[in-house]
Amino acid sequence: MSLTLRIALIVGSLIAVVIVARGVRKEHIRISESVFWILSALLLLLLAVFPQIAFWCSSMLGFLSPSNFVFVTVIFLLLVKLFGLSCDVSRLSYKVDQLTQEQALETRQKKDGTAAASGMTSLK
Repeated sequence: MSLTLRIALIVGSLIAVVIVARGVRKEHIRISESVFWILSALLLLLLAVFPQIAFWCSSMLGFLSPSNFVFVTVIFLLLVKLFGLSCDVSRLSYKVDQLTQEQALETRQKKDGTAAASGMTSLK
C-alpha cells in the first residue's frame, strides 16, 4: 500500500470523525447512526496505520494489491449501510401509508358523523 494512500486514509478518517462529531453535536445525525461512520473511519485508520493487516487480508483473499482490498472493503461497508437505509425507508414508507389510511378513515368518520348529526337535528 503506497504512502500516499495511507496518508489519504488517515486524513480522510480524521475528517470523517470530525464531520460526524459535528453532526451529532448539532443534532443533524443520531448517535446510533453515527456509530457506523465512526467505526468505519476507525477501520480505515487501522488499515492505514497497520498496513500489514491489508497485506495479509489481500493475500488471504487473493487480491492483487492491498489497495484493492481497501477499496473493496469500503464498497462493502457502503453497500451494507445502503441496505440498512433501504430497509429503513421501506419501513417508514409502510408506516406513512398506514398513518395516511388511518387519517383518511378518521376524517371520513368525522364527516359521516357530522352529516348524520346534522341530519338528525333537522328531523327533530
